[in-house]
Amino acid sequence: MAGPLTGIRIIEMAGIGPGPFAGMMLADHGAEVIRVDRPGRGVPEPVLGRSRKSIVIDLKSADGIAVVRDLAKSADGLIEGLRPGVMERLGLGPDGLLAENPALVYGRMTGWGQTGPYANAAGHDINYIALAGALHAYGRAGEKPTPPINMVGDFGGGGMMLAFGMVSALLAARTTGQGQVIDCAMTEGAAVLMGMIWGFRGMGAWKDERGVNLLDTGAHFYDTFECADGKFVSIGSIEPQFYAELRRLTGLDADPEFDAQMDAAKWRPLKEKLSALLRSQSREHWCALMEMTDVCFAPVLSMAEAPLHAHNIAREAFAEVGGMIQPMPAPRYSLTRPDMPCAAPLPGADASSILESIGYDAERVEQLRACGAFGRQ
Repeated sequence: MAGPLTGIRIIEMAGIGPGPFAGMMLADHGAEVIRVDRPGRGVPEPVLGRSRKSIVIDLKSADGIAVVRDLAKSADGLIEGLRPGVMERLGLGPDGLLAENPALVYGRMTGWGQTGPYANAAGHDINYIALAGALHAYGRAGEKPTPPINMVGDFGGGGMMLAFGMVSALLAARTTGQGQVIDCAMTEGAAVLMGMIWGFRGMGAWKDERGVNLLDTGAHFYDTFECADGKFVSIGSIEPQFYAELRRLTGLDADPEFDAQMDAAKWRPLKEKLSALLRSQSREHWCALMEMTDVCFAPVLSMAEAPLHAHNIAREAFAEVGGMIQPMPAPRYSLTRPDMPCAAPLPGADASSILESIGYDAERVEQLRACGAFGRQ
C-alpha cells in the first residue's frame, strides 16, 4: 500500500466494529496491517476488513501464542478490542510484549476503558454514548433519545480515536524509541466528540434537552425537510448572510415574521411555514434552485444515491472494491496518495508470506501446522 503510513506494520487481533475500523483507517493510509484471525472465523466484514493481510492462529495453542509474540516483535503497533484482562491471560499483555519490543505501540479498544466500575461489563455503542452524556442530546423535541446508528461510539469515538492515538504514539516512538499503551474508551471518545456542545452549555447557549437548540433541529433554519415527492433536503442557514439567501431564493424575504431568525420562541411556527413551503415542490425543484448556493443546502441522499451524485463522482468518493461499492480513503494528501483499497482477505490467506517475513522457514511452518498452532483443519 502507498500512503503516509507506508513502512508501518500493525498487528490487528481480529474483532468486530471499532477495532477493524481503526485497522481500516491505518491500512487505508499505507500501513501494513496483519489481521490475526481465529480458527473457524467467518468471512470478515468486507469494508472494515479491506486492505489487510491475514493469518489464522489458534490462541489456545502455546505455539500459536509464540507466533503472535514473534509478530509483535516485528511490528510498530498492535491493536486489540478484547475485554480487559483477556490479552494478559493469553500471555499477550502489553507488559510482556513491550519488554520484547520496547518501541511497540499497544492500542486497546474497549467501550468502558481498562479501568472503572463498568470495565468488565458487556455493552454496545448505544450504552457507551448513553453514559457519555451524548445519547441524551440526540432526538426531536418531546421524543425519546434516538441513537445515530453506531457512528458516535463505535466509529467516531472508538475506531477513529484509536487510529488517531496510534499515529500519535507512533510519532512519539519514532522520536523517543519508547512505545506505550493506548487505553481508548468509546465513552470518553463520544464525550470528546461533544466538546463544542459542552462549550455551548458552559456559556449558557445550550439547553440540556433535545430538539430545542441551534443544531439539534430546534431551529427552523437547521433541519431536514420533506418535499412533495417524499424525498428530503437539508438546510443549515445559520449565518445571517446564508439565512438571507435562503429567504431570497424561497421568497420568504417578503415575510417579516422570518426577520426574527434567532428568536427561539418563534422557531416552531417559522419551521411549520418553511416546512409547508418545501413540501409544495419536489426535491429536484429545490436542488435546481438552491444546490451549490450560499444557502448551505444539500439533498438528503440515500446510500444508493450518494455514489451517483456529481460531486461525489468528481471527488472519486466511492468506488467498487471486491464487487461492492465502498467509500474511498479519506482524507486526501497532496503527495502520498493511497492506493485503491484491496478486498478483505479470507482468513489465513497470507500466512506463508507473513511467517516468511519474520524468518520462519518452510520446515518451521509445517511443524506449527502439525501441532495445531493454526487451528485444526
